Amino acid sequence: MDISVKDLQEAISIRQQIDNLQRRLSSLLRGAPQRPTTPMARGRYFSPATRAKLAAAARARWARTRGTGAAASLLPPRAHRAEPAARKGQLTPAGRRKLSQLMKARWAARRKAGGKEKSSGRKKGALTPAGRRRLSELMKARWAARRKGGSK
Repeated sequence: MDISVKDLQEAISIRQQIDNLQRRLSSLLRGAPQRPTTPMARGRYFSPATRAKLAAAARARWARTRGTGAAASLLPPRAHRAEPAARKGQLTPAGRRKLSQLMKARWAARRKAGGKEKSSGRKKGALTPAGRRRLSELMKARWAARRKGGSK
């Protein structure tokens, strides 16, 4: 693609004129600058009016969940509005006490059962003396076979 320097300069000039005209048109119509058209501009652009609408909607949502404020009075009444909103996913003090008692009972049972296992003197997965002796004999036989076969 052969483009001369003169053509490139003209294209840049036209692009700048387009950007300037878009900015002027935007300021006339909305009173707010348009978002930059360069590819380096990142993020999402919201006009001040849109930001105000989003903030008002968020305030209305919070008022609905709390059951207070002007936005809540515009909404249909809820049966449990007079009571504070129940917290979801959290233990009540009674539930916490019950859970604590159950856990204490479980650990007591484990300690009681664990005492019997410890009397055997063997940890799970540990080698017995007979197993250790057999493993030692096998290793000795393997090394003897290697020495006999020659060094590799």
